[in-house]
Amino acid sequence: MAKEITPREEDYSQWYIDIVKKANLAQNSKVRGCMVIKPYGFAVWENMQKELDRMFKETGHQNAYFPIFIPKSFLSKEAAHVEGFAQECAVVTHYRLKNDPNGTGVIVDPAAKLGSIPTGICRF
Repeated sequence: MAKEITPREEDYSQWYIDIVKKANLAQNSKVRGCMVIKPYGFAVWENMQKELDRMFKETGHQNAYFPIFIPKSFLSKEAAHVEGFAQECAVVTHYRLKNDPNGTGVIVDPAAKLGSIPTGICRF
């Protein structure tokens, strides 16, 4: 039996995910916490983006994009708010992979440690 849609009043976040999945707009990927947006779902996103862009420009506002990586020091300043999504964060410590000398795939290149570059956090 197919899963029913969670009532919006009960759990808004789960309701949204249920709607997206039921409408076949996106599906879970093999990467934990990530979804693949399907063509129809992407078309919906593009139309929403286009309409929002029009509305912003009508009021004299400008669009902006923000980085997916957030320095750990920034999150430390907001520690009280981070707890709710801390388990969804990936800590990035290296910037490159290399082939495993044993021929078993790829490994983190130990020479590619971020070092003096601020460590970033990516929320999934």
